[in-house]
Formats: sequence, structure tokens, C-alpha cells
Amino acid sequence: MPSRTLPSPLGPLHLRVEDGAVVGLAFVDGPALGDDPLLDDAASQLLAYFAGQRRSFELPLAPQGTPFQRAVWAALGAIPYGQTRTYGQLAAQLGDPGALRAVGRANGSNPIALLIPCHRVIGADGALTGYAGGLDRKRALLELEGSLRQAALPYSSSSPSR
Repeated sequence: MPSRTLPSPLGPLHLRVEDGAVVGLAFVDGPALGDDPLLDDAASQLLAYFAGQRRSFELPLAPQGTPFQRAVWAALGAIPYGQTRTYGQLAAQLGDPGALRAVGRANGSNPIALLIPCHRVIGADGALTGYAGGLDRKRALLELEGSLRQAALPYSSSSPSR
């Protein structure tokens, strides 16, 4: 499976493609190289995003997961640049307002960070909750997108909240 690690302002990103689609993107430590035109395209789009020149991505994605996880990831992909949603809002959007913890677990198992924007999900009180890349990176991504209010949002290590 072709893969590549590319530098970003928030640390190295490991990008994986398979069968013509992106199947993985995560913050990592350590090198990985690969050669595939899709890796080149994805790397170019990600660098443009970090430079503030791109707000959306035009890449084929193929995240592997359960039907529920894929539904959550599709809902994440629909959150516009510069906006956030809460776990409760996503659960309600998916037709099960009581499923906010399941939504949080699916959000946390997103295999294609950034391209499926799980960083755009926050706690109901505005707290930055869980992010596999770390809360400092989540804050930086939300700042890049202009979705944080001027007042600093608190960090939270608690479970997802509505």
C-alpha cells in the first residue's frame, strides 16, 4: 500500500492510499516514503490547506469501518470549513440523539484525519475534547479555519458531551 509522510506545521502526517483512494491520514512520528500520483495530489492539497489557500479537498476517500462509523464520518465531512458541531448535534443529525458517545467513539476512530474533519467536533460547552492528534493540534486546526472565538476555549479530557 503506497504511503508517504509529509511535513506539516503541526508535525508529520502519514498518508496512505489504496485502490485509487485515500484510506489513511494521521499525525505520526517517523518517515515513510511512497510513490503514487494520488499521494502527490493529496500532499499538494494538504500543503495548500495549511497555507490557508484551500478550504476543501478533492480526493477520493475510502475509510474502512462499520456502517455506523461511515455514517458518522460522512456527517463529519459535511461540516463546513470554519464551523464546528457538537457530538450531540451529530447524534441528532444521524437520527439518534442518545448516541452521542457512539458518535464520539466513531469520531475518535476516524482513519483519515483532516480530510474527514473530526477536529471540527467540540463539546456542547465549547470545550475542545478528544483528538487523536492531540488537543494542541485540534486548537491549531480550528484557529487556521477561523472557527474559534476570540476567547480561548477550554480543554477537556472528559467524555464527549452534548
